[in-house]
Amino acid sequence: QVQLVESGGGLVQPGGSLRLSCAASGSIFNSNIMGWYRQAPGKQRELVALIGSGDSTNYADFVKGRFTISRDSAKNTVSLQMNSLNPEDTAVYYCNYKLYWGTTGYWGQGTQVTVSS
Repeated sequence: QVQLVESGGGLVQPGGSLRLSCAASGSIFNSNIMGWYRQAPGKQRELVALIGSGDSTNYADFVKGRFTISRDSAKNTVSLQMNSLNPEDTAVYYCNYKLYWGTTGYWGQGTQVTVSS
């Protein structure tokens, strides 16, 4: 089992920035993939960004260079720097841990990000 704890969500004005962080604990393998998905009201959960233990990354198209994912494998943490936020980025953001690309893995409890003036 893997436990994921997110932090850093909140309310921000359009054009602003937020940084999300997630810490993993439990049965952590050295080779893994961590990252973020999001789910807006009435929509399906969608990929935001993932990063492998070799620092390979996968970003959603809507990121468009606004978001940057990073990790500290020694601490089992992953972060998401979000810049130039717009109201369409409003969603619950979920941390994700998995062993293989394309699988579901484990989820955190989610952190709310609201972009509004």
